[in-house]
Amino acid sequence: MAAQIYHNNQAFTLESGVILPELNIAYHTYGHLNSTGSNVVWICHALTANADVTDWWQGLVGPDKPIDPAQHFIICANILGSCYGSSGPLSINPATNEPYYHSFPQVTVRDMVKAHVLLRKHLGIEQIHILVGGSMGGYQALEWGLLEPERIQRLCLLSTGAAESAWGIGIHTAQRLAIQADSTWQDNFPEAGANGLKAARAIGMITYRNYQTFVRTQSDPDKEKTDNFLATSYINYQGNKLVKRFNAQCYWLLTKAMDSHNISRGRTTDLAGTLALLKQPALIIGITSDILCPPEEQLFLSQHLPHATYHEIDSSYGHDGFLIEFEKIGKILCDWLK
Repeated sequence: MAAQIYHNNQAFTLESGVILPELNIAYHTYGHLNSTGSNVVWICHALTANADVTDWWQGLVGPDKPIDPAQHFIICANILGSCYGSSGPLSINPATNEPYYHSFPQVTVRDMVKAHVLLRKHLGIEQIHILVGGSMGGYQALEWGLLEPERIQRLCLLSTGAAESAWGIGIHTAQRLAIQADSTWQDNFPEAGANGLKAARAIGMITYRNYQTFVRTQSDPDKEKTDNFLATSYINYQGNKLVKRFNAQCYWLLTKAMDSHNISRGRTTDLAGTLALLKQPALIIGITSDILCPPEEQLFLSQHLPHATYHEIDSSYGHDGFLIEFEKIGKILCDWLK
């Protein structure tokens, strides 16, 4: 099913002060809004995902799943700066009638949330019963909870944090260096920087999983082998897979947006004080083996959010556990809502 597109023809001012003359937001909805408008579940997606949450989180969202369209009005919108229908580097710049490519301006997580708010208003939604986000999606959920506290009733945050860590920024910088090493990455065609993106994905895969996962699933039984290892094939496969569906300039832009994530930026409080402003009940879920956004970041959230419930899932899947461990997550979510 193709995403719906909301076109906003009003000027959109980014946090940087740069103005986009218009804005497109791609989104999917599932189920129906009830008569009281009290059944909205809005899901914010992570770095390279899209608005079709039933595709990338099908174990958690769908008929007879914990987030069921028979009970909930489910919404997921593609983030600003991506390449899945929302305004980004591949969009047409109305000033030139050509794609923006690398000239698309820098965006932040707050800019993404402001775009979500435009869509919320367009859809006539007054209350969001549960705002859900994992990883970068959690960054959006936290910012949104602060921006519209009267609209957001509950937060569900997975494998995420209140600010991008120095570790995360370091990883993203290495990924951008890989993209920039591809001499084509700033060229004006959609496949520009493909080899750099493949290398960036390789770096990402190392952090999405971990030592234990790679040793368990990618070790070679042939002790005589000197080349063409399983781990090499797996990394190449994952890189090629992303290159077929994503864009290097979008990836570069969105990792920059992640680096800028800090909910206390521009506010008079520090991270702990800013989290204290979020009065909504919040479910926090961490993954024991996550090396990208480790449980200590979720523990920090749970210690400073006034009404937090913390669960830690023992999983070997690392950061990707928030996408894979849907049975455990679903049970925790259902029990929390009860």
